[in-house]
Amino acid sequence: MQRRPLGTTGLTVSPLALGGLFTSDLGGGVDATVDTLTRAFEMGINLIDTAPAYANSEETLGKALALTPNVPDDLVISTKLGGRPIPFDPQDSAGLLASVEESLRLLGRESIDVLIIHEPDRPQQYNWWTDPQQVDGPVLEVFDTLKQQGKIRHTGLGGTTVNEMHHLVASGKFDVLLAAFNYSLLFREAGLELLPEAQRQGMGVFMGSSLQQGGLAKRYDAYLSTKPAWMSAARHQQFQALYAFLDETDLTLPSLGVRLAAQHPAASTVLLGTSKPSHLQAGVEDVQKGPLPTDVMQRLDEIAAMVPYRPFEEPMVLPMGMPYFGTGMANLGQGIQVGKL
Repeated sequence: MQRRPLGTTGLTVSPLALGGLFTSDLGGGVDATVDTLTRAFEMGINLIDTAPAYANSEETLGKALALTPNVPDDLVISTKLGGRPIPFDPQDSAGLLASVEESLRLLGRESIDVLIIHEPDRPQQYNWWTDPQQVDGPVLEVFDTLKQQGKIRHTGLGGTTVNEMHHLVASGKFDVLLAAFNYSLLFREAGLELLPEAQRQGMGVFMGSSLQQGGLAKRYDAYLSTKPAWMSAARHQQFQALYAFLDETDLTLPSLGVRLAAQHPAASTVLLGTSKPSHLQAGVEDVQKGPLPTDVMQRLDEIAAMVPYRPFEEPMVLPMGMPYFGTGMANLGQGIQVGKL
């Protein structure tokens, strides 16, 4: 695959990258990750994104990289700050530095190419900022220290909102944006202000969760034959319109979703979280097909416009095909805690 510039960082990355949630025990552990990495590198993928919150992804990835042949010289590794050590305090510089040291140890690397603040847009989860309006906090001093020490090369933000993330991006203090759950076939909020602002700031952009963590990876015709209790009428109608469009074309949901994300002008790469080399192969083939035809994009834009903003109370991870009440949501919550991006 050809490389794309990662904003103004000077790095170049493959237009499809490996999301690290399943380079962990969730995806078969070290042996399965070696198989995934081997195939990824053969196809020209040179970016892997992981995080302390993605189960034991950092440790698994570090071990697998040591066993994988032909690791590319231009391999780019991104990981995150957030959730470690426990209890986690984003105002504790020593704890943040310790987390990065642990990432370096687990990954088996001397430096991290991109260090991302994990969900800084959720103040009720973690209070990263001493001055939210000015986007100031201890993490920025930590970034400066780590850069001076040569332990990180570039910094970033990874979040799922659009308004809060736009404010952080507009500060001009970060190099990379990971936008997740907010730009896909049916969710276009990030395209209004967030992604254009990242372009203005010269940021590299990781497009995350373009298949909505499985909600747009396959069809759920039987499940959506009647409106689920958690789903708004407008969203239900939108899914029905999307499925009707699919009946008129030979394109698949994963292909449409990956190509849509990859063709956005701000996109440096699309993260595909999988433990199956076959899924990576399909994603690479989709990206290499180039932009979607104009008539297809026009119809997809019309369908997306049916619900321009996420309805209030709609879950971030769509509980497609599973119980929403009781144990089903408890299990879903556990999955969200493992890793959202």
